[in-house]
Amino acid sequence: MRDEGYKDLVKRQTFLDSQKDNGLSPTAPSPNLPQRLARLANLAWLGCWRQQLQIEGKSENTRKSYLIGVRSLIETRLPGEDIMTRDEAESISVEQLHVHIAPHSGRLDVWQQSLSHLKPSTVHARLAAAGHLLRWLGHSMPEHVSRPHRGRRLPRTLNRSELESVRRAAANCENPVANVIITILLDTGIRVSELCNMDEHDIDIEDNSARVVGGKGNKDRMVLFTEQTTRALELWEPSRISRNIHEDSALLINNRGGRLTPRSVQKLMNDIGTSAGLPRGRLTPHVLRHNFATGLLERGADLVSIQRLLGHANISTTRVYLEIGDQTLREVYKRAQILRDALEEQEQPSGEESTTLTNSLD
Repeated sequence: MRDEGYKDLVKRQTFLDSQKDNGLSPTAPSPNLPQRLARLANLAWLGCWRQQLQIEGKSENTRKSYLIGVRSLIETRLPGEDIMTRDEAESISVEQLHVHIAPHSGRLDVWQQSLSHLKPSTVHARLAAAGHLLRWLGHSMPEHVSRPHRGRRLPRTLNRSELESVRRAAANCENPVANVIITILLDTGIRVSELCNMDEHDIDIEDNSARVVGGKGNKDRMVLFTEQTTRALELWEPSRISRNIHEDSALLINNRGGRLTPRSVQKLMNDIGTSAGLPRGRLTPHVLRHNFATGLLERGADLVSIQRLLGHANISTTRVYLEIGDQTLREVYKRAQILRDALEEQEQPSGEESTTLTNSLD
């Protein structure tokens, strides 16, 4: 009687035979690591890859997303293989991983099939992570790997009445940091992570500007703000001083004396949104970022300037704001009509001037 191990090997061979047209091979090629990885061959891959991501300036969120994606790839089980634990997956060497996820084996294909239930944007993120790891190991992403179509989604924004409600709710919030958060995000369009990492000395009140250090892609840039932010910062300063028990340089400090985190900001946003009468989840830092960008575009700012203020690496990311939503279009149209009526009213002669003009014509 044949044992279970033999049956698993038969299953694996059947799988490979069925996939031979896709270029899969039952035998792995000998390891051929890039020369740059030769000295790392026997080290655990995870620490080495994490260091590579940091060298490339990947943000903490990107690094976390990449790790989630590649873990599921590495732990994907082919017929005839034992289940790999998380510890085993993280401790294998760079050289072993080079062979383990080599595109010839079919592991990549099985893993991609397991992603079919996910949203297209999530699948793209997982494939980006896998592609990075493969290239780092000296492989390339096979041409037959398909990417789902992503429908173009317009940025969500708040209309004028919703914005006013949010501003009032933030100004009346018991937590004094609420008002400065809402004001800065609407005035500068910075990311929530950039706001939380901002220090007090990054603000230049006299110049109405702020320095964003280590933004997405580890890039620094300058952002501008108005007198609204200046007033909000002045109102916040006494609370900041009283909360700053650890002598922290952070601009925004919670009531325990620590630096605010993106999660705590979103929690505060939920409370502000509820007070403003918005559905839960409608108010987020990114929604305010979109409001900032669409507002600039409506007032005639060019895409390159908006790109620089937002910190987009590629202008194609900024072009999404050219797709104006219905509500925004209505508001632009309404303002244009009000302006037209005002101009026509200014051009109309007064009653006395009209009578004089009529008499002169007679």
